[in-house]
Amino acid sequence: MKTQRRRRKEGKTDYGARLALLKSGKTRVVIRKSNRYLLVQLVESDNAQDNVIARVSSEDLFGKGWPKERAGSLKSLAAAYLTGFMLGKKFKGKIKEAVLDIGLQRNVGGSRIYATLKGILDAGLNVVHNPEALPSMERIKENKKISETFEKIKESLGK
Repeated sequence: MKTQRRRRKEGKTDYGARLALLKSGKTRVVIRKSNRYLLVQLVESDNAQDNVIARVSSEDLFGKGWPKERAGSLKSLAAAYLTGFMLGKKFKGKIKEAVLDIGLQRNVGGSRIYATLKGILDAGLNVVHNPEALPSMERIKENKKISETFEKIKESLGK
C-alpha cells in the first residue's frame, strides 16, 4: 500500500497537476481564495522551488478607491476582475506567456477564478486558457452598487 504525501492528505497539493505545470517551464499565474480575499501571484519554478515574482491581493483595491463599506464584496466578480487587471498591468510585457494554476479549487466556468483570469488577459498578459470559461463583462458588472466604482478603478489602473 502506498502512503500519501502529507500535503495531499491535508488537501493542499495535487502532485500530478503540479508536476504537469512544472514541466511546462512557464511562469504560473496562481489564484487562491481565502474567506475574505483573492490572492493572485506570478510564480516561477526552478528545480521545484517556487519563487514568487509578484503578489496582488483584492485587499490592495482599498488603495485604488474601493469603498471601505464594501469590504465584504472583495471576493465579488468585479473585485476578482480588478485584482487580475492590477497584476496584469504591473507585469505587462515582462512575461511572455504564463499558465493558470488554480490548485485544488473547483474548475467552474464563469467563476471568480476566471473573472480574475479575464482581468489578467484584458491587461495584456498572455495566459493559456479556454475562452468559453471566462465570464462576460455584463456579468462582472451586474452589481449596480459597485459598478460605478468598478469603472473608476479600472480607468485609474489603465493609465
